[in-house]
Amino acid sequence: MTRLDHLPVSLQAALVERRLLKVIAGLTNFDAVAVERIARAAGRGGADLLDVACDPQLVSLAAGVSGLPICVSAVDAELFPAAVAAGAAMVEIGNYDAFYPLGRVFGAEEVLAICRRTRELLPEVVLSVTVPHLLPLDQQEQLALDLAAAGADIIQTEGGTSARPFSAGTLGLIEKAAPTLAATHAISHAFASAGVAALPVLCASGLSAVTLPLAIAAGAAGVGVGSAVNRLEDELAMVAVVRGLRAALGGGVIASV
Repeated sequence: MTRLDHLPVSLQAALVERRLLKVIAGLTNFDAVAVERIARAAGRGGADLLDVACDPQLVSLAAGVSGLPICVSAVDAELFPAAVAAGAAMVEIGNYDAFYPLGRVFGAEEVLAICRRTRELLPEVVLSVTVPHLLPLDQQEQLALDLAAAGADIIQTEGGTSARPFSAGTLGLIEKAAPTLAATHAISHAFASAGVAALPVLCASGLSAVTLPLAIAAGAAGVGVGSAVNRLEDELAMVAVVRGLRAALGGGVIASV
């Protein structure tokens, strides 16, 4: 038995089959109306997991509307227990995209400290930890190994905010995803090189339907997509995007509109 065995069976299967689709409402998005709209679209579009800000009321709202397991994201370990008590299936440290424009940078030691504190507070809850993309790739690899030793169950990558696409269309979408794809590949191979049991890697930040298959090819067990969905205002448009992501990734059951 591992902590991953505590996840809903549907999530376990999605990880094993390397097709998990997580829709991210936003770590700093506490707007209940917006979260409800995103949650409904995620459920109707065929996502496997919904990631919301770490707030017990949002957990209850999102779970009820989407019918999906809920992950809560924060950078303060003390916030997690209340969200888990409200029904969150797992917790996540990061991602950090919302903080970079504010000049807030997370180093390896700080992320490790948050991981250790979270594990103290919630010894049996599945914990995903985002590796900051501002670290050089070799340091991202080492941090992923250290996080595994500290009790993380899933590693998530990021990088969309640092990407500077030069091209339009498909080439630009690939350029946008390049940092998180590179991190996914590097971290996935770091576990193999170290001769330790590999943790599932979720590739997130800057992804699109074009690049989801590349994330899986790079070693990801699943993907996290935020702005491609949550920046939209129209719910039907959100559903269409989630369905497109689901189709690009494969698997899952798409509900009718």
